[in-house]
Amino acid sequence: MDTQAQTIDTEKNLMAAYVRDEDPGAFHELFKILGPRVHRFFLRKFGDESVADDMNQITFMKMHRARKDYRIGEPVRPWLFTIAARVRIDELRRRRRHREFADDRELNRAASKAVMDRAHEPDSLERADVAEKVRSALNSLPESQRKVVWMHRYEKLTFKEIAGRIDATEGAVKLRAFRAYGQLRRKLSPLLARDGTREAAA
Repeated sequence: MDTQAQTIDTEKNLMAAYVRDEDPGAFHELFKILGPRVHRFFLRKFGDESVADDMNQITFMKMHRARKDYRIGEPVRPWLFTIAARVRIDELRRRRRHREFADDRELNRAASKAVMDRAHEPDSLERADVAEKVRSALNSLPESQRKVVWMHRYEKLTFKEIAGRIDATEGAVKLRAFRAYGQLRRKLSPLLARDGTREAAA
């Protein structure tokens, strides 16, 4: 049996053990074998390590959720890369919806709505509580997004400057910012709603 055939059989055996919950380490072994290949698949398309990392994680998360749909004995890679292709399509659609990741003015407006200015102004018990909630929301972001938010919002760097600092394209930086501010708005929506009520009453 040649090396390629052995690898295919190894992947099938690991996937079968993973689906049947026979081997707790099966998933990690599969990820070790197939993760770099899936990562390269996304890197060729998007040209950004961080985006490829994110898409790789999403693909294996979806694989985990869909593992019961895998037909034991079938080759694993075609099944897995079908999932990866769908993840890639979803990402491309999302980018088109955001008009190449929004312009600077729109992103700055999104940042201001996330009430992050208060995170470092705890001048009262209430402000301290707000600051803690904001810090918690920031810390929940992926590191790649959190860095961009910090440099954009607190260091006041432009997206072009951030791109140069982290060796990424300006478009990739804007995408990370757009996603990060969207997550922050969702996590901090109770604070935003409370602020809106107060402003209306003022």
